[in-house]
Amino acid sequence: MGIIVALVIGAIAGWLAGLIVRGAGFGLIGNIVVGIIGALVASWLLPQLGVSLGGSAIRDIVNATIGAIVVLVILSLVRRA
Repeated sequence: MGIIVALVIGAIAGWLAGLIVRGAGFGLIGNIVVGIIGALVASWLLPQLGVSLGGSAIRDIVNATIGAIVVLVILSLVRRA
């Protein structure tokens, strides 16, 4: 069940990040991948910044979305170069 939950959270986070960062969506599979990578980035980045959002599924989605936004911004900058 854990892998399915991770995929669902990744899909939601990638979709939300795609909406926030206009023109940077990658479709369903791409959004899942970006969301999962974003969750990994956020799990490292947010504690480094001293940010703690509590513990729940909503927190996981918010963390993954923040990380996915960071990943999408970096990818859009690389794509333009």
